[in-house]
Amino acid sequence: MANEKPRTAIVIGAGAGGIAISARLAKAGLKVTVLEKNDFTGGRCSIFRSKAGFRFDQGPSLLLLPNLFRETFADFGTTLEAEGVELLQCFPNYDIWFSDGAVFRSSTDTAAMKREIEKWEGPDGFQRYLNWLAEAHGHYEISLQHVLHRNFTNHAQLADPTFVAPTIALHPLESIWSRTTRYFWSDRLRRVFTFATMYMGMSPYDAPSTYSLLQYTELAEGIWYPKGGFQTILAAIERIGRRLGVQYRLNTPVAKVLTGGPDGKTATGVLLESGEKLEADLVIVNADLVYAYNNLFPQESENKSVGPTITPYAKDLSKREASCSSISFYWSFSKKIPELGTHNIFLADEYKESFDAIFKRHTLPSDPSFYINVPSRVDPTAAPPDKDAVICLIPVGHLSATHPASSWPSLVASAKKAVLATVEKRTGLKNLESLIMEETINSPPEWQAKFNLDRGAILGLSHSFFNVLSFRPRTRAKGVRNAYFVGASTHPGTGVPIVLAGAKITAEQILGDKKMEVPWVPLREWKGDVQAKQGNEKRGGGRLDLAKRPLWTDDWNLFLWSVIGLLGVVVVFLAGPAAWGNGGFVGDW
Repeated sequence: MANEKPRTAIVIGAGAGGIAISARLAKAGLKVTVLEKNDFTGGRCSIFRSKAGFRFDQGPSLLLLPNLFRETFADFGTTLEAEGVELLQCFPNYDIWFSDGAVFRSSTDTAAMKREIEKWEGPDGFQRYLNWLAEAHGHYEISLQHVLHRNFTNHAQLADPTFVAPTIALHPLESIWSRTTRYFWSDRLRRVFTFATMYMGMSPYDAPSTYSLLQYTELAEGIWYPKGGFQTILAAIERIGRRLGVQYRLNTPVAKVLTGGPDGKTATGVLLESGEKLEADLVIVNADLVYAYNNLFPQESENKSVGPTITPYAKDLSKREASCSSISFYWSFSKKIPELGTHNIFLADEYKESFDAIFKRHTLPSDPSFYINVPSRVDPTAAPPDKDAVICLIPVGHLSATHPASSWPSLVASAKKAVLATVEKRTGLKNLESLIMEETINSPPEWQAKFNLDRGAILGLSHSFFNVLSFRPRTRAKGVRNAYFVGASTHPGTGVPIVLAGAKITAEQILGDKKMEVPWVPLREWKGDVQAKQGNEKRGGGRLDLAKRPLWTDDWNLFLWSVIGLLGVVVVFLAGPAAWGNGGFVGDW
């Protein structure tokens, strides 16, 4: 087996990572079977419909980093559009509501942003915003090239000069809150430009400033919504996989990863909860990583070959810092609520205290910040005519000893009361609860039970400094050959576009380990985003489009070349005795 190329692969879990990697491995020639415990695909990135005909995204409701999605489809020789995916731009990006009644409207419209920022920070505030945007652009570009298109398999890679030099500019050791205070001088705008760390499940007071790239992509590339729901993108990748021969088995929970081989340390297949055994040359785990190490892989009491490695590592993972959880309400409203845009952020007055409650005390803040999405505002198919589908997400702490599953029903009731009161007070709406026709709720216990999420943490392990890059659990399983991971808690991290990038990383690692050809443009040859390349092709790449870097691309280079020129003049005059004749230049003047 060691010298044979694998022929079959089992993927545990049909989340974003499982769907993407199964299609990639099938394109490479493997026979792939995806096993999913639920009766739907997409994992947290799935949709459901209410009895009254409302559609809800169970997890993500806004699309960022669109070029990472385009790259995935390009690797399969197709496009989002060709696969029937229509992206709708959400404009404005957000309405950000404050307790004093003020609303900040964030958008990709530069003129509008200039007015918004100067309203709060004066004429020089916009210049500082542009400086912040330039730095965030650097975070974005460096992260794409040196993090999201690279695997980290050992700590020595962190000392590689080709990695160290550019990533210093990511400011990874400074918090995003601290970094933001350099550019925005009012607490209002500091909050506007830091709340997005919640997409990573982190507090802005702890998250590395690198993650300003998230709000950069919102402002530079826009916020998008796939018509028909976020899951339509994964459904399109699933269709591609099925065309390549991927088989899906739903309602098929896995009990254990089986191991064997001469030393008992090679993954050989899986045992289903039904008792059925399935053999495969490769096992790829898209289940929650911490859950998988603690529950799916053999433990020390069961297997003396791999257990002594797995068990202590699993216990260590369970102690690692996790991301937050959420209380998510899915409401069917009997009428439209025009006061609410597509994306609405309601920020707590006690901003820092709200994050401390989530990440230090693992509970519901007394004054919570929350996000309200109205998908029917941008996509009318989300709700029946003259009605609105409304999703409210309140970030909360994950399950803990102080707040176990039994404590959450009362916290959910408190959260609902706080949200409705806050929305009514800040928007002027009345009697919102009476307009709710239907209600579905996901809280930490539901997230844990439905998706096997460790501690109900909706974004996996934290993205603190010692939980990223080579410190993050590796894509190659620890102690078990032919077993790999893809998903939020392995490299490169959480979020659908990041997980899609991770599926490419893990797939190429597998193909490299097995000496198999990579049937798409490999990571080592990545030269930039797909959309830019397609744009160059459309323009024809003529003489007028040839981009050349001038010698004076910035003030420093202009200063440098000015000094060189001045030194040249000085040299000429110092060489006077040799260059001058009797009172003038030698020669006929």
